[in-house]
Amino acid sequence: MSEKEKIPHLADPNASKFTASQEAWRVFGIMSEFVEAAQRLAEIRPAVSIFGSARTPPDSPHYRLTETIARKLSDAGFSVISGGGPGIMEAANKGAYQGRSPSVGLNIQLPHEQRANGYQDISQSFRHFFARKYMFVRFASAYVVMPGGFGTLDELLEALTLIQTGKSQKIPIILVHEPFWRGLVDWFRTTLVDERVISPEDVGLIQVIDQPDEVVEAIFRHYERTGFAPLPAEREKLLNL
Repeated sequence: MSEKEKIPHLADPNASKFTASQEAWRVFGIMSEFVEAAQRLAEIRPAVSIFGSARTPPDSPHYRLTETIARKLSDAGFSVISGGGPGIMEAANKGAYQGRSPSVGLNIQLPHEQRANGYQDISQSFRHFFARKYMFVRFASAYVVMPGGFGTLDELLEALTLIQTGKSQKIPIILVHEPFWRGLVDWFRTTLVDERVISPEDVGLIQVIDQPDEVVEAIFRHYERTGFAPLPAEREKLLNL
């Protein structure tokens, strides 16, 4: 048997055609996720995306702090967007659900299916992480980042990258619970700046705030200068994320 015959898609030309057809249909599925979610979330602004660990139990101080922050944001007129699952996501949705503004869950379908929490006024399901991540950024007027793991860090660094590179409008990025974030922020300020892989002003994209009222005040303070409605140039950035 030749080396070519050992590779199924090279030995059978119909196999590659079938794969190409599958990929083409997959693109339509991805497009439908973007269109459906964009239509459903179009009226929720202003909104704040809250991130944090799915493993945080309801009796945790981090859970209760998240619930308080989300309730205050909701009563202040912000829709609250979370990943729709358990832990910090549930706390964010629960706090918002008890408040005046919509509680939004952007749920993800996983091999070991994530349980959607029951505190969602608007619930949108995704198969693809990148479509879901786009919606977190696209509709957020601020990010509030609670203690969390890889997924939380992924969302944080995605937002920082988009703002730093000018692909997204500048929005408040607030880390809550200073002891948890201290090592990471110190590493940003020392190692990354010292190695000149980021600029000193890039660290200023992050605020570390622990008190719920101060979180809300920091977001309002930012938009007192800019207004909540995006400027034409900012709309263009959002269209080209």
